[in-house]
Amino acid sequence: MPRFNPLVANLAAPPIPTVFAWGRSYNGSKGPLIDLSQAVPGYPAHPEMLRRLGDYAASTAYTGYGPIEGEDALRQAYGTHVASVYGAALGAENIHVTAGCNQAFICAAMAVAGAGDTVLMSDPYYFNQETTLAMLGVKVRLAPCDPDNGFQPDLAAIEAAMTPDVRALALVSPNNPTGAVYSPELLSAVFDLCRARGVWLILDETYRDFLPEAGVRPHGLFDKEGWQETLIGLYSFSKAFCIPGHRLGAITASPAVVEQVAKVMDNVQICPPRSAQAAVAEALPLLSDWREENRLEIARRAAALKETMEGLNGWSIGAVGAYFSFIRHPFAEETSTEVAERLAKEAGILCLPGSYFGPGQERYLRFAFANAGAPTIGLLRQRLQDFGGPA
Repeated sequence: MPRFNPLVANLAAPPIPTVFAWGRSYNGSKGPLIDLSQAVPGYPAHPEMLRRLGDYAASTAYTGYGPIEGEDALRQAYGTHVASVYGAALGAENIHVTAGCNQAFICAAMAVAGAGDTVLMSDPYYFNQETTLAMLGVKVRLAPCDPDNGFQPDLAAIEAAMTPDVRALALVSPNNPTGAVYSPELLSAVFDLCRARGVWLILDETYRDFLPEAGVRPHGLFDKEGWQETLIGLYSFSKAFCIPGHRLGAITASPAVVEQVAKVMDNVQICPPRSAQAAVAEALPLLSDWREENRLEIARRAAALKETMEGLNGWSIGAVGAYFSFIRHPFAEETSTEVAERLAKEAGILCLPGSYFGPGQERYLRFAFANAGAPTIGLLRQRLQDFGGPA
């Protein structure tokens, strides 16, 4: 028998391929397959983005290794961008570019926590972050979010779980899987608690570009005293620029954090993808109007989902925002995995079971609605109305 690292061998298989396999068993009787499984933008990248990607991919200037921390052009462009988004004194020295936000998380986690330490997460959590910590031998403790309060983090629950062994608190806002958006006031209170306890706050804002209002800063944490010793911000260029396959993300933190992350990055990847960095550095200021229209389009899809789910025989929305909605299903006697598998095979609806996101989420399913236009979202109503319990 082969001997594998038990920290890896004991993990479940990646969830998205499992759900796609369920979909392959659907016979098409209800109409085309509706894919609400994976958080991908359901529209193409801008033609100028694609042109720049092609030009730089064909350039010999980007075929060699680049700076570990990222290309100077992108660090400067993104530093300027986040300074504007947060109204804070941020610059290139605060930026470390990564190969996607999942890599940003693993680099940040390794920089602040080691095997045997504990990282606090919300329940529900983003599953890739939980499995990342498990592979590193970092213990995870969960602080439940109240579904009756739209799955907002509970400050008292976080404080109660923040024992001396906790090195960091990982939060995602807008949230994956629920879609809940955390208010600046709540994030400020969470930050104050982390700072008082000497705990890092790792805040994943992958879906920041799809907040309900334009031009409103997500929070003021980068203005708070001592943020450099407390806050690590994470981001992904995948959603806003529709380039998830090019794997590009970023960390915003103090220069001291950037220095530690570079040690991790040098061993994980050496440098982020170079041609994509060059393209995004130029596109970031040029495509702001296009990104705003995409924000409005995602808002229209969220509105379509709310309308579709209203008064729908036992189905309800627990939370909705940015790319996601956490949907409460009416089948109390079934696990979320059983319901999601039947939805795929019988109704042609691909979604993720709530149990993938934490032990207390069996009554929920994650709908990643950004991948479907409003007309497609409207098809859900009849399919869910017709969908009954197990035979």
